[in-house]
Amino acid sequence: MRAAVLIEPGRFDVQMVPCPQPESSEVLIRIARTGICGTDLHIFHGNYAAERLPMIPGHEFCGHVEKLGANVTGLHEGQAVVVDMNIGCMRCYWCRRNEILNCPEMQQIGITVDGAFAEYIAVPSDRVIPVPNDISVATLALAEPLACVIRAARKAQITFGESAVVIGAGPIGNLHVQLLRTIGAAPIIASDISPKRITMAKTVGADFVIESVGDPSLYADAKALLRKGGHLVAFGLTGPGETLELDILQTILEENSIKGSVAGMGQDMHDAVTLLCYNRINTEPFIRANYALEDIQNVFETITERPQDLKTQIVM
Repeated sequence: MRAAVLIEPGRFDVQMVPCPQPESSEVLIRIARTGICGTDLHIFHGNYAAERLPMIPGHEFCGHVEKLGANVTGLHEGQAVVVDMNIGCMRCYWCRRNEILNCPEMQQIGITVDGAFAEYIAVPSDRVIPVPNDISVATLALAEPLACVIRAARKAQITFGESAVVIGAGPIGNLHVQLLRTIGAAPIIASDISPKRITMAKTVGADFVIESVGDPSLYADAKALLRKGGHLVAFGLTGPGETLELDILQTILEENSIKGSVAGMGQDMHDAVTLLCYNRINTEPFIRANYALEDIQNVFETITERPQDLKTQIVM
């Protein structure tokens, strides 16, 4: 099969590699679309998971069941599916609480094991989520990033009539704004340095803060915007060792909180699919930029030059 192998930071090689064969509890998926995530850019530039190269990145994907392992039930060939990228033991304390990223045996598709910038992928059947075949693959490929945003909203415990600030109006920031509006947050303020992306975001107001950029100085700005009793969700990835100064007494007296959130998993993925199927998210701005697998090197090198493209997808 064709696959885009990240040989070293900054260099993809589209090559023929062996097609994986599903083990007894796995499913072989023929990939239709794979979105490019900010995490993929960190991997491309060598800022994250560089020790695992060479590998096939890609974790925002959808496709169709090509082949079932001998012990797999409840799925059938040709079925449209999305996949929860987070693989845990499903037995430990963390997995039982849907905190799979803390599982001692955790693996992530496209980050710790080969991912979806390829024609096929074999994944554990319990990570496969069937979806309606009449939903476009471009829309379904948004399930994973939307699940991440859903998880962040859960961490924030935001509800009707509570205000919010979203720092960074890129693809994830835009999804944060849309989900916050769906939840009933008000007012909402979106902030970004790109005028093109600001015009895409509804801007209204805030006490609660989601930082979606990954710049330590912006985390400091986000913390300064908190009202008493407010929550900061740390979402954007920073470099290793980056720190945020914290006034412990102020945090105690104001009863503020800082919560990390990085990936949607379990129920978050199922809820993302439901929201997409019922058109609760405006996906049109996310599905305009589509490229062939053979273009992946140029796409990664130039993606920051296209801020109007909220999401870029690789078409298989």
